[in-house]
Amino acid sequence: MSDKDGKKPLGIGGNRPGQVKQSFSHGRTKSVVVETKRKRVVVPKPGAAAGDKRTTVTPENVAKAVASSTRRPAGISDAEMERRLRALAAAKAREADEAVQRAAEEKAREEERERRRAEIEAKEREDREREEMLRAKEEEDARKAEEAKLRAQKKEEVRKPAADAAPVDAAAAQAAASRAETKGVAARPSRPDRDKPGRADDRDSRSKAGERAGRRSGKLSVTAALAGEGGRQRSLAAMKRKQERAKQKALGQSSRAEKQSREVQLPESITVSELANRMAERAADVVKSLMKMGLMVSINEAIDADTAELVIEEFGHRTVRVSDADVEQVIDTVEDKEEDLQARPPIITIMGHVDHGKTSLLDRIRQANVVSGEAGGITQHIGAYQVKAESGAVLSFLDTPGHAAFTSMRARGANVTDIVVLVVAADDAVMPQTVEAINHAKAADVPMIVAINKIDKPAANPQKVRTDLLQHEVVVEEMGGDVQTVEVSAHTGQGIDTLLEAIALQSEILELTANPKRPAQGAVIEAKLDVGRGPVATVLVQNGTLKRGDIFVVGEQWGKVRALINDKGDRVDEAGPSVPVEVLGLNGTPEAGDVLNVVETEAQAREIAEYRENAAKDKRAAAGAAITLDQMLARAKADETLVELPVVVKADVQGSAEAIVQALEKIGNEEVRVRVLHYGVGAITESDIGLAEASGAPVIGFNVRANAPARNSANQKGVEIRYYSIIYDLIDDIKAAASGLLSAEVRENFIGYAEVREVFKVTGVGKVAGCLVTEGVARRSAGVRLLRDNVVIHEGTLKTLKRFKDEVKEVQSGQECGMAFENYDDVRAGDVIEIFEREEVERTL
Repeated sequence: MSDKDGKKPLGIGGNRPGQVKQSFSHGRTKSVVVETKRKRVVVPKPGAAAGDKRTTVTPENVAKAVASSTRRPAGISDAEMERRLRALAAAKAREADEAVQRAAEEKAREEERERRRAEIEAKEREDREREEMLRAKEEEDARKAEEAKLRAQKKEEVRKPAADAAPVDAAAAQAAASRAETKGVAARPSRPDRDKPGRADDRDSRSKAGERAGRRSGKLSVTAALAGEGGRQRSLAAMKRKQERAKQKALGQSSRAEKQSREVQLPESITVSELANRMAERAADVVKSLMKMGLMVSINEAIDADTAELVIEEFGHRTVRVSDADVEQVIDTVEDKEEDLQARPPIITIMGHVDHGKTSLLDRIRQANVVSGEAGGITQHIGAYQVKAESGAVLSFLDTPGHAAFTSMRARGANVTDIVVLVVAADDAVMPQTVEAINHAKAADVPMIVAINKIDKPAANPQKVRTDLLQHEVVVEEMGGDVQTVEVSAHTGQGIDTLLEAIALQSEILELTANPKRPAQGAVIEAKLDVGRGPVATVLVQNGTLKRGDIFVVGEQWGKVRALINDKGDRVDEAGPSVPVEVLGLNGTPEAGDVLNVVETEAQAREIAEYRENAAKDKRAAAGAAITLDQMLARAKADETLVELPVVVKADVQGSAEAIVQALEKIGNEEVRVRVLHYGVGAITESDIGLAEASGAPVIGFNVRANAPARNSANQKGVEIRYYSIIYDLIDDIKAAASGLLSAEVRENFIGYAEVREVFKVTGVGKVAGCLVTEGVARRSAGVRLLRDNVVIHEGTLKTLKRFKDEVKEVQSGQECGMAFENYDDVRAGDVIEIFEREEVERTL
């Protein structure tokens, strides 16, 4: 590239000068001479290349050195020389890398030494500061002790002259006092040091200031009037504290109380405010201590036990580690003394098969009509009643449902009972639920009395009942056993008195006692959410006395007894052992079967309920997480073919809801199942409708209704709400709906057989089999199978079915026809064609 002026361009050749033209403003230019220099290459001499450290070895330099070198050892070629120089360059590069690495390691070691030196200096500085603080504190204490000693000496010197002075004459003192009063000046006792310089002036100034203050306070305020004539006066306790402080100060003692060391119970996690309360320290001091540890927390945040233990030790207290489960120790059962135990009424559970007359029998005993209040004439809730017999004995009855869906409810009834009355219909004998009731009674290890009901019916056979009971290891007294049997009729009242006498006799044998003077403990028989009253639990008190105002914890809920209602609907103030009552005042609906315990404070009840709730959540989470990979794969594969019917269930009481859920979960097979998305107690709400809409599920209401917002929401979103009052109808409808999700069953009906006699090849059609229908009928719309030596070769449909040259729909037995298969030509003489039809049959669960 040449310049416009004809000058030579700049280059990188040898030391050649060149000119560059520079342009400036206003048209000024200047030519500058530029000289370019070539880099000097130093080629090592042969044999001295390893020792010369200034030589720069590059491929170009090596080539030049090889080309220009004339002095080299004999027998070394150019390639060998180049290889040696390259090895030398690699060695120098390695040495340079090692030097850099050594320098970096040395630097790191130096930094580590500096850091350790800084830590040691900081520690020494802290030790010096601590020693200086201790020394300053000791000097301060010594100075205070010296000052106290000097003050004590001065007081002693003042006290001695006053004690040595002679008492003033009483008459002279009285005359002086009267003179002072006439002058309007308050009389003051004679003091030996009143003439000392400075003291008289101080007293005069103080008295004048008090007079001015008195003159200023001319108006009488409410506070001054209540305080009395002399104004606000100090209490006696304040005067004593002042005297005590003065005495300690005179003796040179420190007025500050010694710091108390406490035992602090420390759970696995605790909030800062609770930790401060347990240590009796200011929360701000605890937060400050945590900040020094590098933790920026507020008083409402929780800290772990290890951090809390460090804080406790810093404040000089002792740590007592406790587990979260220790919160339940406050409800541990106490041992009752013999002198505190008193006789209690027996708890009798009536069990038996559905429609064997359990509730009717109890009605005859209670002289009431509970049956009319039950939907469909069956019992679907656990009822608890107290009955007073003619003999004066008080009996507590539990009426449990007999339907198979209420197995768990009957189990809870058996677990709290003392005596089981097994009701068996004389005309029906032992039934499936009767056997379940026997098993529950045996599992609870309680005595049993068999009431053979419906003895008034013509088909009654009580002896068959006794014989059937033998098959289930229930040996009655008539057959040499120890189980009492009583023939009764709930309709006519026959045998009722005998049954009550048998119950009273059995209770006397058991010698049932309880301590009514201890905190109450009971079992939840039933729980429901009542509109207007909130959560209501039917509790059977088992021990102690439950009183209005008691604070209790039941399962994962807690509360304070707001009201107690007995089985007659009357409010009572307390309920003793074996007394069933409805309890109002819970913060939530407990589970039927939970245990109620009375505690001392609301804090304890809340803490126990929170612990149980968290434990239940952890248990559910652990159950969901405890699954292997193979199980997950198997479940995923099963879910691909499984069809689910989701439902949302709301019931009036907890027991009914559980029974419905258990019954629905049993509906289904390997293809279809019912999935309960949510179940609960109380009216159907908008949240239930939202859940049902998101999942495409119907809402089932059992003895409950939807509120107005929920009904409007259901109409807008198209969610179906179904109401039921009898559990049979609910289960049947859900079973029918689940059956509709089943895929229809396909059945094959064989309608004919044909034998291939000859095979023809027809243009445009392919191979056509000339057949003779040997059995049944051949239809073109039917399916066909080609059999060769009784082995299925092909299955498909017919492409054509001809009778002579005409296309026909069917060919009767004994006639010849032509058949051609769809997409199949391998037909041979002697093959058999099987003709069948498919039909779909709806399946049910």
